[in-house]
Amino acid sequence: MNSSDRGQLKTNILWMAASLLAGGCAVGPDFKAPAPPGGDRYDRTSVTLPAAGVGQPSQNLVSGSAPAAKWWEAFESTPLNETVDLALTGNPTLEAASDSLLAAREALTAAGGARFPQADVSGGVTRENPASARNGTGMTGDLYSVGAAISYGVDLYGATRRRIEQQSAVVDFQRDQSDAAYLALTGNVVSAAIGAAGAEEQFGAIAEIIAVDEHNRQLVQLSADAGKSAGTDVLAAEGQLASDRALLPPIRQQLDVARHALAILVGRSPAEWSPPAFSFANLRLPADLPLSLPSDLVRQRPDIRAAEAQLHAASAAVGVATAQLYPSLTLTGSWTSASAHGSELFDPGSRVWSIAAGITQPLFHGGSLRAGRRAALDTFKTDLALYRSTVLQAFGQVADLLNALQHDAEALEAQQAALEASRASLELAQRSFEAGQTSFLQILELQRLYQQARLAVARARAARYVDTALFFIAVGGDSWRMH
Repeated sequence: MNSSDRGQLKTNILWMAASLLAGGCAVGPDFKAPAPPGGDRYDRTSVTLPAAGVGQPSQNLVSGSAPAAKWWEAFESTPLNETVDLALTGNPTLEAASDSLLAAREALTAAGGARFPQADVSGGVTRENPASARNGTGMTGDLYSVGAAISYGVDLYGATRRRIEQQSAVVDFQRDQSDAAYLALTGNVVSAAIGAAGAEEQFGAIAEIIAVDEHNRQLVQLSADAGKSAGTDVLAAEGQLASDRALLPPIRQQLDVARHALAILVGRSPAEWSPPAFSFANLRLPADLPLSLPSDLVRQRPDIRAAEAQLHAASAAVGVATAQLYPSLTLTGSWTSASAHGSELFDPGSRVWSIAAGITQPLFHGGSLRAGRRAALDTFKTDLALYRSTVLQAFGQVADLLNALQHDAEALEAQQAALEASRASLELAQRSFEAGQTSFLQILELQRLYQQARLAVARARAARYVDTALFFIAVGGDSWRMH
């Protein structure tokens, strides 16, 4: 066979392999994403967001819409936008998620290499001592060789295709995990900023309470100096003032924790970076809240998409395990040239070539192959249950937050009414005390009611901001996809 015939034979073998690959079947299940849920509600009853009281912003649900790409900009805060930008460029967790995605993509490229013939070149020199040399009839010498080998595993039953499909699903999983990390990071930054603003709001409330305490102490002192009040009333007023001042250290700790959390989220230590001052004066409560349909939520939430990708990978693994039960076909070809003299290495007489095809049928593996397929099927069922659980939990979160936003508005309106009533009662009691018509004990009781109402208003206002941020995170959004 001349070199032209050999070249044509090799070409024919490669074309045959490609034809077998194209015509082979992929055993195992073809993945189909679970059907999205029907309906347009997350709760049995329709949720509406009521007014939150005089002077408080109202909120509306915009059904069938998705969050904007930079959802935090709905709070209209330049300091917040700048802090989120710093976190997106400096947070190490987000960097790790991005690197994991790159690694998965490279693994997919590596898996895809199995679709093509594998070729290798080898060369070597061997020092030989043949039997004739040991008997004194020959000589020890060197043997030079150079050659090439090519092999191709024909994907008769789709094992290679299923492995590539599996790794592609792993890429999808890592991308969704990266998106989830991105969403969690931005949500944590906004939540920490709102936590700092909430602490500042409570500082303001306590400052107002302390101002009332100081006014009461002055009233009692003037009354005592005029002989109208006992010294115990003065001591009671000073005790109330000291007690309310003791409310400040826990709020300072809350603010410090929020500021330290923000520093860590942007990838700095608390000693290296201090966040801007956040308050509800530079954070606007978003008026329009996007409410995705349940059928859209499963495509928007990165944790649901990640669970679906994991389910897809498990489905492909069933195909791989199934294909291992069937025969495998490998085509090989090699060309080698060997000579005792390097100068004669490429002479025609030194060349040897071979072409072969081998088929392997699994016969006995101690039950491991069928057990492996059963295990793959069980893993698929497990991941399907986890997917369903993830969807249910996501729907529950949205439902909870819809109710929370409704109750936050109701609570703020009620707390404001309680605050106005307690303030009016306290002011009336203070005037009555000045006129000698009431006791200081009544003032202390009304002051405690005022303190509780003032702090409750501050906390209810902060709760609306917190639950609004959590709602944006719960509804997810494909527009967040970074890659």
